[in-house]
Amino acid sequence: MELHLTPEQEKRLEEIAQHQGVTAEVLVAEVARGLPEEDDREREIIRQRIAQADAGEFIEEEEMDRLFTQAAALRTPLEG
Repeated sequence: MELHLTPEQEKRLEEIAQHQGVTAEVLVAEVARGLPEEDDREREIIRQRIAQADAGEFIEEEEMDRLFTQAAALRTPLEG
């Protein structure tokens, strides 16, 4: 399989790979191998959330705002 990236994308992958102590090729291969499992997990979570919504299990808007604020506070910008 061939992958076409912009020079900026290649540079960023090289930086991430170097930070992790692997080559860009190894990094891309690891990400590609893990993608199907990650997709399956996300789809299962979505199915569960839809089932909860169908059952009338919701949270209040204030609680959602609190959760988003909390999640945003935990995120840190990527180096680079």
